[in-house]
Amino acid sequence: MSSSSSRDEQGVRRFVESFGSALVDAGMPQMAALALVALLASDEGGLTAEELAAQLQVSRAAVSGAVKYLGHVGLITRERQPGTRRHRYLLESPTWYELVSRRERLLERWIATTREGVEALGPTTPAGQRLRESLAFWEFLRDEMRSVIARWQERQTKHPPDTPA
Repeated sequence: MSSSSSRDEQGVRRFVESFGSALVDAGMPQMAALALVALLASDEGGLTAEELAAQLQVSRAAVSGAVKYLGHVGLITRERQPGTRRHRYLLESPTWYELVSRRERLLERWIATTREGVEALGPTTPAGQRLRESLAFWEFLRDEMRSVIARWQERQTKHPPDTPA
């Protein structure tokens, strides 16, 4: 039985909507979230704008904005389909690893800016103390993320995900 014939298309649609909604709750724009999950759910890891629009039942203009956002944040790439004017949108790999790595860079920026705030406000003022607590949290989170990423890399090396037979 091929993988495409074993797919539950109604279940896939529910998954795309549900996971897309979870990503929206985390701050991702709705159409970008739906497009990302549709790409994740595609066996090929890539779809054309026409395929995304049909699957999501939205306009190509909505897909255009979504893939522009996803490309800008580095979650997908665009490649031209040989012999056509169409582009195929492909997931960057490893998607989640990259997303978390970008968060670490964002945390570094927050840390630097918060340090500046502590200096400007004075470390013993009430506002400076609040910022010092924020700074301690950002530094803790950064350090923990580094540890989690290192453990993930080690796990992937020792136990790569199973591949279908």
